[in-house]
Amino acid sequence: MSPNQPKTPPRQIRIGDTWYDFDAAAKAMGTERAAVIRELIDWYIREPGAKLPTRPERAVIEAARESRARKEGQA
Repeated sequence: MSPNQPKTPPRQIRIGDTWYDFDAAAKAMGTERAAVIRELIDWYIREPGAKLPTRPERAVIEAARESRARKEGQA
């Protein structure tokens, strides 16, 4: 296994444009989407010590949507 190869296989789910909002939210909290999803799954299946991840302020999402709308308007 190469050093850049993940230890687990990728999983696929379908998510609409909120995926981009989720990315902005995760980055605003200093993390990445995969880490937040893992935290949510651990909490959901009641892993010992698992807690819900901290959420960003709503303004982060609104700014991400506005930015995306501006970029889409320029395309």
